[in-house]
Amino acid sequence: MTLMAFKKRLALTALLAGTALVPGVAQAQTAREVELETRLKALEAAVQDLRGELNAARATAATAPRPAAPATSSAAPTAVASAPNDLHPTAPVGPTAPTALAEAKASAAVSTDGFKVAGTTVKLNGFIKTWASVSRYSGGNIAPESVGRDFYFPSMIPVGGRNEGNSLESHAKQTRIVLATDTPVAGHSLKGLLEVDFQVVPGSQGNQRVVSGYNPGLRRAFFTYDNWLFGQEWTTFQYIGALPETTDFIGPSEGSVFVRQAQVRYTRKLSDTLTVSVAAENPETASTGLTSAAIVENADDRLPDVAARLNYKTAFGEFSLAGLVRKLTIDTGPLNESATGWGVSFAGKVPLDVSGRSDIRFMVTHGDGIGRYVGLNLAPDAVFAAVPGAELRTPSLTAGFAALKLGWTDKLRSTFIGSVQSIDYPTGGEPIGASASAWSTSANLFFSPIKAIDLGVEFRHAERRLVDGQVGKLDRGELAARYSF
Repeated sequence: MTLMAFKKRLALTALLAGTALVPGVAQAQTAREVELETRLKALEAAVQDLRGELNAARATAATAPRPAAPATSSAAPTAVASAPNDLHPTAPVGPTAPTALAEAKASAAVSTDGFKVAGTTVKLNGFIKTWASVSRYSGGNIAPESVGRDFYFPSMIPVGGRNEGNSLESHAKQTRIVLATDTPVAGHSLKGLLEVDFQVVPGSQGNQRVVSGYNPGLRRAFFTYDNWLFGQEWTTFQYIGALPETTDFIGPSEGSVFVRQAQVRYTRKLSDTLTVSVAAENPETASTGLTSAAIVENADDRLPDVAARLNYKTAFGEFSLAGLVRKLTIDTGPLNESATGWGVSFAGKVPLDVSGRSDIRFMVTHGDGIGRYVGLNLAPDAVFAAVPGAELRTPSLTAGFAALKLGWTDKLRSTFIGSVQSIDYPTGGEPIGASASAWSTSANLFFSPIKAIDLGVEFRHAERRLVDGQVGKLDRGELAARYSF
């Protein structure tokens, strides 16, 4: 009998004792007592049954195997990339071009992050990055507020100046914000991504005199529906998974395919290891004349650039083979010329240990008339002589980089990078003051005290050579601190 039941019974007994002396009342009260006592016993029995069932359920739960946690799909634009640069392997920047569509085919899984709005899962992430550098130029200073001061831009290395130039720069322009969405539609996968930072809008930014305010710029904006992608994304000709970790915005700039643009892309998984992508992308012929090295846009293109890429991924590495075909056009009215551009690019990443701390990354690209796709447009797509009967001449280029990443501990790592580009102009088609080649080497050390923070230091040496043989040199030390969220 429980304590509460005992108290109730004691009170009932006292009541009965007080009414026993009243004629007729004692007999009625005794009947009432029997009824209450019967109900009390039934209630106590029910409580005991419930306690037994509860104890049995707890014992079963303690001995039963725990179910595996549901896999979290990364198909929706989540936040995964590869280095604290423009394409950091661990930075949250949304799905990368090589995997966005393939992952979009995966089934939607239970998500533990983001929030829902009218049936759409919305995720907001990115990083806050502060960068500083000390630079020395052999051929004079770079112009104030130039992007060449913010990150390594090969074509902006000064050449031919009488005095050396020096500069100290620091900013937070490379801070990035990513908005990703995932909307299930009758068994199909509909996803979207919008990505901005404050580095990609040269010429319309603020200044360093008072508040250092800078305008946000569009990086990527696309949506995927099953195998299809529509919008602005990394070019299909580029494999961003090969880009190394660096404090710089890009890193091995002259040796990298590097373009973001509007496109329509179709991706299909051929097997567990093979994926193919084909895209029609925005065309733009970037040309120069014979008397000036300034590269200009023409906006006369009539056909899209067509790019295709085959990805091969296994336990011993991941590799990409890409191809590009273009129709270059310049139309000044009286003069209308066109030419064909083409290129191939092979890139990959090979792990050196089972932990994934160390790896080798590389990219090799060759082509004709593909200058704007490689090295931040170090070479022009075409050279145009504004005289009747002149042909549109297309320089050929060969570019590449190799990077060795060594993971010293879980929190400490280094990357050593070498990068180069060589440009071959047709005979008689060398613009005055144009770049003939560029190369750079760099080494860095990164420390991550906690998972969300990366601290890096890097040293870079770079050289640019003109067609007339003049050389400009750059030596730069960099510091970077980034918080990813």
